[in-house]
This record gives sequence, structure tokens and C-alpha cells, in this order.
Amino acid sequence: MTAARKRTTATTTAAGTTATTPAAGTTAATTAETAAGGPARRPWISARVRILLWLLAVMAVALGTVATTTRSILVRDVEQRVTRLLEQETGEFANFVERGQDPRTGRPFTEARRLLKVFLERQYSDPDEELLGVVRGKVIRQSRDIPSALPLYQDRAALRRITSGERRSGVLHRPQGEVRWARVAIEPGGGSPSGTFVVAIHADREQAGPETVFRILLAISGVALLLTCGIGWAVAGRILAPVRLVRTTAAQLTEQDLTRRIPVRGRDDISALAETFNAMLDRLERAFAAQRQFVDDAGHELRTPITIVRGHLELMGDGPQEREETVRVVTDELDRMSRIVEDLLLLAKAERPDFVTPEPVELAELTADVFVKARALGERAWQLAEVAEGTVRLDPQRVTQAMVQLAQNAVQHTARGTAVRIGSRRCPTRRTVELYVADSGPGVSGADAELIFERFRRGTARRGSRGSGAGLGLAIVKAIAEGHPSGRVELRTTAGGGATFVLVLPEAVPDRPEQEEEER
Repeated sequence: MTAARKRTTATTTAAGTTATTPAAGTTAATTAETAAGGPARRPWISARVRILLWLLAVMAVALGTVATTTRSILVRDVEQRVTRLLEQETGEFANFVERGQDPRTGRPFTEARRLLKVFLERQYSDPDEELLGVVRGKVIRQSRDIPSALPLYQDRAALRRITSGERRSGVLHRPQGEVRWARVAIEPGGGSPSGTFVVAIHADREQAGPETVFRILLAISGVALLLTCGIGWAVAGRILAPVRLVRTTAAQLTEQDLTRRIPVRGRDDISALAETFNAMLDRLERAFAAQRQFVDDAGHELRTPITIVRGHLELMGDGPQEREETVRVVTDELDRMSRIVEDLLLLAKAERPDFVTPEPVELAELTADVFVKARALGERAWQLAEVAEGTVRLDPQRVTQAMVQLAQNAVQHTARGTAVRIGSRRCPTRRTVELYVADSGPGVSGADAELIFERFRRGTARRGSRGSGAGLGLAIVKAIAEGHPSGRVELRTTAGGGATFVLVLPEAVPDRPEQEEEER
């Protein structure tokens, strides 16, 4: 048994499949596997549901806070009102004790019973307010009904607890309801029995008001949550519709079909997401197209040299001269294959954003360098026609490569001693610079003007070419020109006959070094 198998113990599941129990050290995520052998997936919750749940949670907390705060404020108001009422009644009674006069005698009261009876007859109490007097265990009260299950004058045990204690106010908790009370002791003197004035407020109905408001707020909050749920579901669906469209589009994309795009509406974050996704699809489409183009071109163009090499190797004889000729042909074909592969790789890199790296370049110096390198390509009457001054922003290596390729193309299509002109000029009105190669050869027909810039296409007339290229040179020139922002390559007719190839590049850096030097 191997070490790997020793670390696991095979067990048979109910379905007949074999599951493995991981050894110590493995994580729970590793052990959670589906019946198909893949890792267990967590429950998927859509963004729409998550947004709705968060919205409902926030709304529930907010509405609950409002209802609870409102109830607390109302309960506090009830308590303050009851407290004020108790203080008011006890204050009025104390003032009556000090200043009141018996209507029969016109003098201050001398008996507690008479004092309590006269005071209670003159009071108009609230419905939930109960005013009582107690003298020697006997209760003196107003002749009216109290809206309570058990008025205090009937609950003698509770009344004794109030009158016999030392506290002047308090709360009495009974099964029949809460009672808030306050009392004032009466000591008339002169041997007259003492008494007690009691103010009791049955707070059940007062406290029921905040509870009723609280329940109403909860009911309204429930309705509001239901409305929020419906509206939030619709709004979240409308907002996330482009996101779902992005997901659906991404699911439908394949390597063979990258043409689908997402319609962009509005100027919000979702529209920016759609634009970014479309830009990504554009890059992917170009990348896949370049890959397919590379594979197709390589397969198409390399098939012939491979066939030639294989045929010569299969038919190669034993003679030294025949073997030498075969090696020469094979080497030549391999060199051509190498050039084709390098050109194809260069064209494939043209789709990358870093294909060209612009930098400030002196245009006159660049033109002179190109002219010096082109003179070594063949015995032609090379002429440096014109040289533009100033600084421009371009990739000097790529532009030099394109210009040398145009010069090589001119050499291939002209005879020895023919004039070939190289130059550069500025076009201030269009804010561009032009670098060109003009020859005096047979020129290019109108039918071939666009054809020659395609891959592996040399034109129908071939301009009397004697070259053996694969037809990728002008395609590379076009890729380099278009690699610069707003860059392009143009074919123009040379005065007196011939063809002029022009690289038109943007003038990104203005020609101001001399002016800035003078200002300093």
C-alpha cells in the first residue's frame, strides 16, 4: 500500500460509490465533495435578494426604533402627567389644611373628618383619579364610580398598606392594575383624631394609550415593510438588469462567438460597467482573432516550405554533389520559414497595447538614420529629399523598421541605379508628420492599392518584383503605423511614375524647444 493510500480510508456510501475520509491535517473544504467528485458549492444567493434583505433589515431596524422611541416618549409623558397630578392634588389639600375654614363656623377646621368631607365635596377629579380620606379606619370618598376593576376604597388591605407606611408617595402593583398614589397626614390637635388624605390614580387607561400607539406603529411598520419589499424587489431588479445581462452575455460567449455586446444606456455605474465589459470583449475578440489569424497564416504559409524540405530529404541521394544541393535548398527553405515565423509573431504582437512605445524623438535625426540604413540595401540612386525639424512623439525603433521595410520594398521593385527618395515633412494644418519612401518603378495599379497591405498578398502585377518575400512586409508597415494613435500608411503616386509610401503619424509633441530656450 502506498503512502497516499495510507493517508485515506475508503468507505462505501449508501449510493454504492466510494468516499474517502481525509487524514488529519486536511481542511473541511477539502472533505466537502459532491457525489460527482467536485467540491461542494455554497448556497447561491442572488445580489437582488441580498440587496432586498439588507434593505428590509435596515427598514425594520429604523421602523422598530421609531416605534420604540415613540412608545418611550408617550410612557414618559404619562408618568410626568401622573406625577404632576399627584403633586397638584396634594399641594391643594395641604394649602386647604392651612387656610381652609369650616363653612358652618367660619373658623379653621378642628376635626379631620369634617376637613376631609368639605374638601372632597369641592373637588372635581379626573375619571381615573380617586380621592379618599381615612379617619380611624373609616373611608371618606366622593360619591362617584371609579373606572377600575377594584377601586382603592374597596381594597382595604391595599389602603392600609398606603396609610400605615412612612412613604408619602409610591406605586402599588396589584393584579387588577397599577395604582400611583400620594398621601398627606392630618394632625388637627386638641385631642381630635388624626386622618390621612390619599390621592390614587389608576394608570391602566393612561398607560394603555402608549401601548395602543405602539401597536398601531408596529402594524404600519409591517405594511411599510411589505410595500418596501415589493418596491425594493422591482427597483433592485431594474438596477441589476444590466448586471444580469452582463452575466448572461458572459455565459453565452465562446471562443467562436465573441461578437455579442451589452447595450449601454445612461451614465451611471452600471453603464460604466457595461462599457468596461464591452471594451474587455473587444480586446478578447481582437486577441482571439489575432491568434486564429496567426495559426491560419502559419499553417497556410509554412505548409509549402515544409513540403519542399520533406520532399528533398526523402529524395536525397548518396552523391556528395546531390547532398550538397539538397542541404542548400533545405537551408534556404528553413531560413524562409524562420523569417515568416518572425514576421507572423511581429504581426501577432501588433494587437498588444505595448506594441509601440512612443517617446520624444528628433525628426531630423530619425530621418537621417533611416537614410543611412537604407543606402546599404541596394545599388540605387538614394536621395535624402527633405528633412523636417522638431521633436515628435513616436516609437523610433518601430518607425525605423517600417521605413527600412519600405526601402527594401522599393529596392525589390526597381532596377539598379533607379532613384529612390527618402524624406520627412510636417503638416501643421493637420497636426501630423509624414515620413515617406518614393521610387521610380512601375508603380501600383488601382486594383492593388489596398490589396498589397494585406497579409500574404503581393498584388496582381507584382511590380516586376524579383523578391522572395512572403508578402508580410507591407502588412507589418501598416501594423506599425496604426499602432500609433491615429497613425496610418498611405500609397500615393510618384510624380513621373512610381509609388510613394507615406507613414502619417500624429504630431503629439509640438516643436517648441528653441522658443522655450529663447524665453529662458
